Amino acid sequence: MKEDNKSRAEDVVARILARTGTALESTEGVDTSADAGALEREERRALRRVAGIGTRDDAIESVEYQRLALERVVLVGIYSADQAAAEASLRELAALSDTAGSVVLDGLLQRREKPDPGTYLGSGKARELGELVRTLEADTVIVDGELAPSQRRGLEDVIKVKVVDRTALILDIFAQHAKSREGKAQVELAQLEYLLPRLRGWGKSLSRQAGGRAAGGEGIGSRGPGETKIEMDRRRIRTRMARLRKQIRAMKAGRDTKRSGRKRTRTPAAVVVGYTNAGKSSLMNALVGSQIMVADELFATLDPTVRRALTPEGRAYTLTDTVGFVANLPHQLVEAFRSTLEEVAGADLLLHVVDAAHPDPEAQIRAVRAVLAEIPGAMDRPQLIVLNKADLASKERIAVLRSRHADSVVVSARTGQGIEQLRDKIAELLPHPNVPIDLVIPFSRGDLVARAHEEAELDAVEYTGRGTRLVGMARSDLAGLLQDTAVDEQR
Repeated sequence: MKEDNKSRAEDVVARILARTGTALESTEGVDTSADAGALEREERRALRRVAGIGTRDDAIESVEYQRLALERVVLVGIYSADQAAAEASLRELAALSDTAGSVVLDGLLQRREKPDPGTYLGSGKARELGELVRTLEADTVIVDGELAPSQRRGLEDVIKVKVVDRTALILDIFAQHAKSREGKAQVELAQLEYLLPRLRGWGKSLSRQAGGRAAGGEGIGSRGPGETKIEMDRRRIRTRMARLRKQIRAMKAGRDTKRSGRKRTRTPAAVVVGYTNAGKSSLMNALVGSQIMVADELFATLDPTVRRALTPEGRAYTLTDTVGFVANLPHQLVEAFRSTLEEVAGADLLLHVVDAAHPDPEAQIRAVRAVLAEIPGAMDRPQLIVLNKADLASKERIAVLRSRHADSVVVSARTGQGIEQLRDKIAELLPHPNVPIDLVIPFSRGDLVARAHEEAELDAVEYTGRGTRLVGMARSDLAGLLQDTAVDEQR
């Protein structure tokens, strides 16, 4: 019986540590060495954690903010009924841990109706986890859920190593991958919002006012500034958060200026959204020939990238790559990245990229739409489902997805399959000019003729003695400008 239990436990651990059922499974073993961003990928690998860094008790008690020292970790989760879903979630947590640079040693699942308010797992299971941690010489425990500050403290007090939850892990990955000034500010703001209610240290490093007998007989000279160290930390964090919000608002103004320029010229905008590691950056590279960094890891892209693209008939539009979403994306990140995600709300078309080779793509679609629902106006935008990684998915799975999403497009960003059909579909769904034009533009205004070629749909272009005759359809603002500049052929 003991051997059977041990065998079942080993099977669970093997399933947890495998990529099966995670966003990384479909690309396991695929060579990406020739893709764009090789230098950046190499730089990220060079920043992996240094072996031998442990977590001491005094580090747990410190109220100073510390970057998470993830190295040798044990994963923990609970479930009430659906064990398969809990194992899939724990496997995704293992993939996130791998992206963060840690080594996953083991995984532990417990069945209980609701988390224990004191230690999340309950005192008995917490002691069992502590024994496992000491046996494996792990230095961190990652919980597949969001811990209340009291639960994290209670669990740390039992197992004596650092405890982080899913939110903290995702924040740590974002901190590693952020490159731009705005991206770093947004990640830091999210980290501080997460940290503020979780500071520890009450009863240590105190400097409350005291004197005479209250100070243990020390009397004069023992009076402190009347503020504890943890209160000072909270005040400093709030001050820093206010400064970061001000910086993000200032950077938002610059992005709004660029966006207003695109609106002024009425350039249509398409935004690429989707689950992390669905292939959004690879699809951008395939559509516009750019060199955006791609990597077989979660949250490889954090900073939005805007590229100019052309429809098959030559109309210009912008294509924007965005940060990937994940199930249970921390609310702090959605709030901190709200200014960046405004690109989604202002788009003329959303390209929802789905990993067709994933075991449960419908769950990914639901997770993405749940995040989009938190962005005002995003769900009102036209949406095109793009089934990516067709070269890795079975024909049966593609057929099932097509039956559920009839207007979807099947592509492979890696091989180029279906890219031309996707370009045609984008051209069809982007807003079209709706004002008929038939006028002659003087040769001195070649800039307007060039703009008409980019933004209008021209049926005919003729060169006359008085200028260039344009026949076709244009947007109302461009049509009015062309009308004001046109040569009066009656004279």
